Amino acid sequence: MLDQILTTAVQNKASDIHINVGLPPMMRVNTIVQPMSLPIVDKHGAEQLARHMMNNDERWDAFQKLRDADFSYAIPGVSRFRVNAHYQRGGIALSFRTINDKIRPMSDLCLPEAIQKLTSLPRGLILVTGGTGSGKSTTLAAMIQTMNQREQLHIITLEDPVEYAFQSDKSVIEQREVGADVPTFTSGLRHVLRQDPDVILVGEMRDLETTSAAITAAETGHLVLSTLHTVNAPQTIERIIDIYPSDQQNQIRSMLSNTLQAVISQTLFKRKDKPGMVPAIEIMLCTPAVRNCIRENRIFEIPNIISTNRALGMQSLDDSIKQLVINGLIDRHDAIGQAAYPDKLERALAA
Repeated sequence: MLDQILTTAVQNKASDIHINVGLPPMMRVNTIVQPMSLPIVDKHGAEQLARHMMNNDERWDAFQKLRDADFSYAIPGVSRFRVNAHYQRGGIALSFRTINDKIRPMSDLCLPEAIQKLTSLPRGLILVTGGTGSGKSTTLAAMIQTMNQREQLHIITLEDPVEYAFQSDKSVIEQREVGADVPTFTSGLRHVLRQDPDVILVGEMRDLETTSAAITAAETGHLVLSTLHTVNAPQTIERIIDIYPSDQQNQIRSMLSNTLQAVISQTLFKRKDKPGMVPAIEIMLCTPAVRNCIRENRIFEIPNIISTNRALGMQSLDDSIKQLVINGLIDRHDAIGQAAYPDKLERALAA
């Protein structure tokens, strides 16, 4: 039953699948959540589906205790899925994110050339940010695959769970799953520096310990890539600084100003020219002016620096959205609704 649900969803190009007691399975296709032509799931059925995926007593017992579990699931020849199992109203609910088996090249993802250039950096911290479902994992996978095909590197990923499955090409790639191969992100990062990595991918900088370890790894001469659930570069920088106690914030501003290389912030839009999605992307590159703003706590000046340095490859979210509208890729109404400054974008599009 589970494989039938997921296979049908993949055939319909669904990005997400939701299973809730009292409803038929639901799938999200091009941002729209819609019911599947399948029977309503009852409480016993939802539990059976969850037990089928958690194929050992230890994982099931942990789920019963914590009431939440993250893991991956695969159907050979169909797709892999990132899964969250949780309880709601006393019953089990399941959320699946479809992970394409094929890692799409950067040229297929409508990513700016500046992102391609970032894959050649020898060290530092690169952050890909955006809301849930904004394509962060897809962008990171394309960046890792670009390095894998171009250079002889040792790349280690720490993920919860492993999403895209890489095949080593010119590089050697190790993928460690939190909970299966390593207990926590922090533990993995603490030991990764003894494993001779060139590039480290951290699935998410979700707490102080992980953030601190990732920045330390970038400081010690490694290229570190990670994600945050923030919508733009200034918010990303402020979120990192705010994680730290107030008496450590000056120190982290100094460290971040030295190690941060770029922030890539994404928002996905439904295409109007054909089925599918396209990203609007803000890019902040750490020029000396940006580093000074971080160090001196003048984060509010960064949007102006981004807007006035397009020649270097920077671009604001609204500039990216505007270009997508001009190119006929997205709807004007959707564009204004997602803009950072809706009134300003509306005037620019009307000009």
